[in-house]
Parts: sequence; structure tokens; C-alpha cells
Amino acid sequence: MDVNKSTRHSKITGDFGECLVLYWLSKYGFECALVDHTGIDIIALNPHTDELMGISVKSRSRSTGTEGQYVSIPNDNFKKAENACKAFNCIPYFAVVVDEGNKVYAFIISQKHLLELFPKGKRSVGWKMTEKLIETYRNDPNIKIFEFEYETTSWW
Repeated sequence: MDVNKSTRHSKITGDFGECLVLYWLSKYGFECALVDHTGIDIIALNPHTDELMGISVKSRSRSTGTEGQYVSIPNDNFKKAENACKAFNCIPYFAVVVDEGNKVYAFIISQKHLLELFPKGKRSVGWKMTEKLIETYRNDPNIKIFEFEYETTSWW
């Protein structure tokens, strides 16, 4: 199906990603809240580790033919997350949400581990979305993942 996205789709994608991660955390017992703060979007208390997490959510909606593209995270996002987490006494995390093809992927990873996997480049860090790396992420105990497939069965 050919998709023409709305002019606000980028903003809506960001809101969707934040709410999806918030929902998933809540569903699995995390006390969490959406926050409007520079550097982080969610504060969550992990019931398994008692860790207070400050999560910056990065969401992308990929058009047909652009599946597998990496998600660019500008270098200044890491300092912003650190500063916000310092203010709220939490640990910086990133959640990467990608809607591509008929699948939505969500990855939650500490900033520390993210930068171990992908050190900062000149301007950004690239969260790579190749099939091989997605399988590597699935096998990494320090990356939490949920994903689902969907089908649009009736539409205009």
C-alpha cells in the first residue's frame, strides 16, 4: 500500500513512540511517567533492579524502501540526557522505536551500553537496523526489546 504521511507525522511518530514505551513499561510493573524535560521523555522505576531510569525516546517511521536505515542520535542528546538525569537522580537510558514495513521495533538500552556499542561519531551515533544487528541486539542481555507485526486489513 502506498502511504502518504501527514505533515505532522514526524511529531505524531515521536508522541507514539513515547507513549508506546511508557505503556510497555507500565504493563510490566514499572512505575513511570511521561515528562516534558530537555533530555528525557520518561522517568521509570525498574521493579527488577530498583534503578531509576531517565529515558530519552527516539522514534522513526520508515517509508517503503527505507527499511533498515539507522536511527541517528545527535551527540548533544547524550549530554542533555546526562544533565536531566543528574537533576532527577536517575540513570540515562535511550529507547529507540522504529516502525518499518509491517513491524514496530522498540529497544531500551542504557546510555552507557549504547555508547559502548556505537561510540560517538563527528556529529551523531547511529543505531543500526540491519537484520544481522537486530539479531545481535536480541542476544544482548543489556538490550531490552519488544516488537510486533501488524497488518492494515481495511483502509481508504
